Amino acid sequence: MAVIPVALAGRAYEVVIERGLLDRIVEHAEPYLTRYSRTDRAVPFVADTNTRDIFAGDVNDRLAWVGLKAEWFVVEPGEDAKSWAVLERLCDWLLALGVTRSDHVFALGGGVVGDLVGFACAITKRGVGFVQLPTTLLAQVDSSVGGKTAINTRAGKNLIGAFHQPSQVLIDPLVLDTLPDREMRAGFAEVLKYGLLGDAAFFSWLEANGDKVLAREPHALENAIATSIAMKARIVAADERETLDQRALLNLGHTFGHALEAETGFSDRLLHGEAVALGMVLAARYSARRGEISDGDAARAAAAIAAAGLPASLPSLGLACNGAALVDHMRHDKKAEGTTLPFLLLRALGEAYVARDVDLADIAAFMDEELRG
Repeated sequence: MAVIPVALAGRAYEVVIERGLLDRIVEHAEPYLTRYSRTDRAVPFVADTNTRDIFAGDVNDRLAWVGLKAEWFVVEPGEDAKSWAVLERLCDWLLALGVTRSDHVFALGGGVVGDLVGFACAITKRGVGFVQLPTTLLAQVDSSVGGKTAINTRAGKNLIGAFHQPSQVLIDPLVLDTLPDREMRAGFAEVLKYGLLGDAAFFSWLEANGDKVLAREPHALENAIATSIAMKARIVAADERETLDQRALLNLGHTFGHALEAETGFSDRLLHGEAVALGMVLAARYSARRGEISDGDAARAAAAIAAAGLPASLPSLGLACNGAALVDHMRHDKKAEGTTLPFLLLRALGEAYVARDVDLADIAAFMDEELRG
């Protein structure tokens, strides 16, 4: 078992990583379950239909052993669940259950469920507690930690949200055995991101051991999860609300990636992790174009991403657009500052930085070059 603290002043919490943890949920979440046992109320769980079908039975059984009952709010899988309509239904459901500011809601699922639950808890009664139980690799290493919560709107992805930290994050690597291989690869993109942005040795380790992580070999998988979370915890503790440049480093690949997601309609055509993977390739190639890293290092980053079965070239997406259209998507990025947009680029493999001198016209020209292959 690994326990990683997220050291925020007055709001510190722990990330617990343990194989088989879900079977011991009552033990690990006991501080957040006692209020329900004292008042004979149901424990609110939120899941998507897939997660509910796989895990709800076991969760119900574990709670029943100590005289508790779960009440389930279930959403459809996918980004469509992060909407105003679903948020309203969830908040109404929590209020109907009589949830108080001293209670905790349990988010069992991937990043969509965690984002939705976190935002609903942030605004319900001005702040209800919640516990993250991430069931995808992407959620385990990234979205479940750090307190960013949001929904999507017509204007773009994650533009309506709040910083609301969980009280606890409980990670069971065994649940990844049920994860489709494509989703596993998409999550691995975020693991690679930690190596590329700030830990060259970890990136080298992933080059050598990525196949073991993707095969869910226990030691390799748990090391990848724990190393990723430890890095994110340090960054979040230093820059919780992304007012400095430290937390912005976690957006490596995301500015390019979000534009690709928008162009593909935020659909299953391109999963978020796949978009981030290709976004990191583009960030590395653009860094090389600026003379900040070598072409060889950019190729090495792309090779690691391709070796994981992730998209590593823009023509592979078959987009019917030009560079200017992709830049237009970027202009809606929530990181935009007036008429400028910061880009996460590389000074070296393992050393990302925020570039504020990027000409969007040059980005459009670069994207046109990449689209041609």
